[in-house]
Amino acid sequence: MDENRLNALREELNKNHRWPSEFMFKFIVPSHEEKVTAIKALFGESAHYTMKWSSNGKFTSITVRAMMLHVDEIFEKYTEASKIDGIISL
Repeated sequence: MDENRLNALREELNKNHRWPSEFMFKFIVPSHEEKVTAIKALFGESAHYTMKWSSNGKFTSITVRAMMLHVDEIFEKYTEASKIDGIISL
């Protein structure tokens, strides 16, 4: 994402949140235990996870609600999550 769009998103998030704040992340991953485990390792035990499986069971939708200390922590989490093979961030 280019720097202008990143700054605009950062500004919008700062308008709508007071930090620290709970933030909701959404991901879709292939339904492999190591993919789900990798996301849980990224956010830790204090986060709240909701999972739904696709009708054919090939994919898992994961919603993560986690406390973020500041807006840049959100970008850091998305950057780390992007390293998980096959992940789609929503």
